[in-house]
Amino acid sequence: MLLVAASRLGDGLLWVAIALTIPLLGGPQGVPCAIQMAGVGAVNLALYALLKRCIGRARPFVACAGIRACARALDQYSFPSGHTLHAVAFATLLSWHYPVFAVPLWIFAALVMASRVVLGLHYPSDVAVGAIIGAATATIALSI
Repeated sequence: MLLVAASRLGDGLLWVAIALTIPLLGGPQGVPCAIQMAGVGAVNLALYALLKRCIGRARPFVACAGIRACARALDQYSFPSGHTLHAVAFATLLSWHYPVFAVPLWIFAALVMASRVVLGLHYPSDVAVGAIIGAATATIALSI
């Protein structure tokens, strides 16, 4: 149940809600953080869509008869994990701007990553590459 909840929260609405409210509630770092979240989110969405379309890797529950999907997939393909990509990117950005929230953010990101594999929606390599891309784009945004 916890992993299903983490997966659903990682669908994107949580990140959008944070990005929209952080300029109002996040103090002096709110606006810069929201801008970075929007930019990184847009770049990651484009990368994710391009990679999914170009690679076209079937999800585990489609390719392996013994694996059952325990949650709904938002799209057809598996590689990379968009949930992981965004969870890692936004955890990186938010942790940098608001270090006090780093532990819960990274616990949530870890739950999202685990949920994608445990729920039969992704292979571990999908999650690993999603995490690498998310960390890279967020780190680049923080260095600009």
